[in-house]
Amino acid sequence: MSIDISNLDVTYGQEKVISGLSLAIPEGCFFTLLGPSGCGKTTLLRTIAGFVSASAGSISFSGRNVTQLPPHKRNIGMVFQDYALFPDKTVAQNVAYGLHARGEKGEGVTRKVAEALERVGLGHLGARHPAALSGGQRQRVALARALVIKPQVLLMDEPLSNLDAKLRIQIRETITELQREANITTVFVTHDQEEALSMSDLIGVMNRGAVEQLGTPQDIYGTPRTGYVADFVGAANRLPVQLHASDGRLAEATLGSVRIKATDALPGPASEGLLILRPEDLKISATPHDPMQSLPAMVKGRQYLGSKTSYRLELGDALQVVAELHGPGHDGFAPGDRVNLGIDPALARVIAA
Repeated sequence: MSIDISNLDVTYGQEKVISGLSLAIPEGCFFTLLGPSGCGKTTLLRTIAGFVSASAGSISFSGRNVTQLPPHKRNIGMVFQDYALFPDKTVAQNVAYGLHARGEKGEGVTRKVAEALERVGLGHLGARHPAALSGGQRQRVALARALVIKPQVLLMDEPLSNLDAKLRIQIRETITELQREANITTVFVTHDQEEALSMSDLIGVMNRGAVEQLGTPQDIYGTPRTGYVADFVGAANRLPVQLHASDGRLAEATLGSVRIKATDALPGPASEGLLILRPEDLKISATPHDPMQSLPAMVKGRQYLGSKTSYRLELGDALQVVAELHGPGHDGFAPGDRVNLGIDPALARVIAA
């Protein structure tokens, strides 16, 4: 089931939360709406579900206009952030709820519930109540309840945010495995970039009610088109630079008092731009780098993080960047050390300011 959104407006009172948004989600795609709180991602998800009304525009599922349909007629499965389980019902009764709401009864319901619980690894807990379950188990019950009705579209609103880090990894693997197995078009909302990058076929990075960039995880991380995307999806140094020349592949920019070259990702000729440097793409050494571009710097701060060390470097002219070193000896520099910062033109990008 594909999802097509055209010129969508959503208004709360006098405030337009989403304006003129158009989006196409292919059938069977695991699509993530990624962004900070207040960017409009949950509002968009709830509008797709039918819980929030569109002020203008349309939403279609495989060519069928569902804009005015109530949620129960859209054939969606919904997993909420707080699980939304009935505390007075058993696990099996919670999972069966959607089937009963559709008029199903008898042994067919019992069989489908048992199959759904087995798929999420909870076949032995059908008689328990939610209060007797861990957070991860409750989330799996919510997932089983959404999937048991065999929805054409699965919608998930920050379903992992209440779980600890280790459990989040386990549950996201469960979700992606079940989604691939069922081939259900899925829209997943999160503010967690790691979740988005690890789970998604496509990501839409949202900002102020609009999709700022749409692409694969590799596209979003490797080739951000705006400073907002670069900074939100993975840490990034964003430095305003003056531009001098470009051959269409590499641009020459002034960084502090030094000219460097970086990959030209500008939409056209410009005199100013934004230099994007990923911390993990930068190198630090006691001697100049060869054949990389090398800039003198001073270590102003250091954070040892186990598998890596993060350094705050001053380049002069009040410019500071963060670089991360991995591998043996990554913690070998201290505040006050004078070092050389290595920049690979292929990994540095100049985008529109």
